[in-house]
Amino acid sequence: MSTVIDGQWHRLDPKTIAAITTLVMAPLLPTAAVMLISGVGAVALLITVSIWAGVGLVIAALAAIDWWFTWYRITEERFELRRGNLTRSHRWIPRDRIRSVDLTADPSHRLFQVTTVKVGTGGQAGDSSELKLDAIARHHAEFLRQELLFGDSSTADTATATPEAGDDSTLARLDPKWFRYSALTLSLALIVWGAIGSAIGSFSELLQAVGVYDAIADIVVSTSLVAVVAIGLAIVLVVGVVGAVALSVEMWWGFRLTRERGDTLRVKRGLLTARSVSLEERRLRGVELAEPLLLRWAGGARLNAVATGLNQKKEEHQPDNKTLLPPAPRAEAQRVATAVLREPQSPTDVALRRHPHAALRRRLTWGLVSATPVVVAAVVVAAVGWVPPAVSVIAGVVAVLAALGFAVDAYRNLGHEITDRYLIARSGSGMRRTVALERSAIIGWRITRTVFQRRSKLVSVGATTAAGGSLYEVHDVNTEVGLELAEKAVPGLLAPFLEQR
Repeated sequence: MSTVIDGQWHRLDPKTIAAITTLVMAPLLPTAAVMLISGVGAVALLITVSIWAGVGLVIAALAAIDWWFTWYRITEERFELRRGNLTRSHRWIPRDRIRSVDLTADPSHRLFQVTTVKVGTGGQAGDSSELKLDAIARHHAEFLRQELLFGDSSTADTATATPEAGDDSTLARLDPKWFRYSALTLSLALIVWGAIGSAIGSFSELLQAVGVYDAIADIVVSTSLVAVVAIGLAIVLVVGVVGAVALSVEMWWGFRLTRERGDTLRVKRGLLTARSVSLEERRLRGVELAEPLLLRWAGGARLNAVATGLNQKKEEHQPDNKTLLPPAPRAEAQRVATAVLREPQSPTDVALRRHPHAALRRRLTWGLVSATPVVVAAVVVAAVGWVPPAVSVIAGVVAVLAALGFAVDAYRNLGHEITDRYLIARSGSGMRRTVALERSAIIGWRITRTVFQRRSKLVSVGATTAAGGSLYEVHDVNTEVGLELAEKAVPGLLAPFLEQR
């Protein structure tokens, strides 16, 4: 039995102090280098280094105090965490309520071979349902995870911290070819562009000192406007694509989805920051197939879990804990969904019922309304002579055609179906989502009818559940069909609220 699983009080690993201090002091070297390149005087540089070093010492002292007064232990009944001196906190979680033990190690933690452990009950109450150890030795963390999840730490090897052979069933592994789908993930590109914009703002004086701005101004003046715009767009596109792929590599390198002990899903991933997320299958209520527009055009998709008690707090620049598969071929996502749900066929891959043409008219109307501001702006700028009339006409036509195209695509993506076990709903254009929700997980219905829906005899039927996003809607379906859908999915749940006519 591991020394951390003996019912006695234990401190965190003392190397945590060094890990925290290293994380604080790491930016000092590049900052000092930038100051030297910018021509900052020696006095200013010495003052900056001294202040930074002083802050580092204060942080190290605070981390040492926190380490000294932080204790944890495991008994047969509960997992306990006690911390603080002037303000004391003693919290615990009954062991029979523990549903997840997630491990995270950022670069500074990995340097000192320690890991942050988050123990959760699967509740939705945020911090009150989670205890965090920051941090303990890597092999002790794996012992802890095994003991708290399965009540048996003997399967964790002290050197490698891997379960016994035969305990895991691998459902999916990373294929490096999948990274090409990340280049089509706009959200990752936006993160990269935002980071570059922030860096330019932070180092604006340095760029000015080394003459970057002057060089760009000379190029712009000596080059035609069309060439400048084309080159600028090309640079932005290339940087976004390369950055998106690099960010995806950091997040998903070493990805592996396994089934432990036959009833627990585990996702391991990360290049610089290693992560391990566990999910009990008894908390799983379905899956969601997410297909952003560009990714869908390339035949790719992501797979998310619809489960109770997943932590809703998303880490910066990190995918949600619900993500079971990174951007990958759609066929692979369907295969993994089949394996995760233990079904002969993925419910997200069944033929869906089409929605009435009134739903198409609504989306065409929305599209034309959304294109109106662009058309008006094009007419105004042409009227004041800012651009040639032909350019305004082209811009207006493109805006209208794009809006109508998205409207038709959104309608074609509408669909729903009920199987013996699942309610399946699909909607969206820029982000198409196909959700397969267990009928037994539906705890209520939300029926929505706007003024325009009533005129078209349409209704949106939303299934409420304690899992995932809490509400999953079938949009713009015929009123009679929508009510029949709700009654068939969960017989008797909606009947008391209906009036027979």
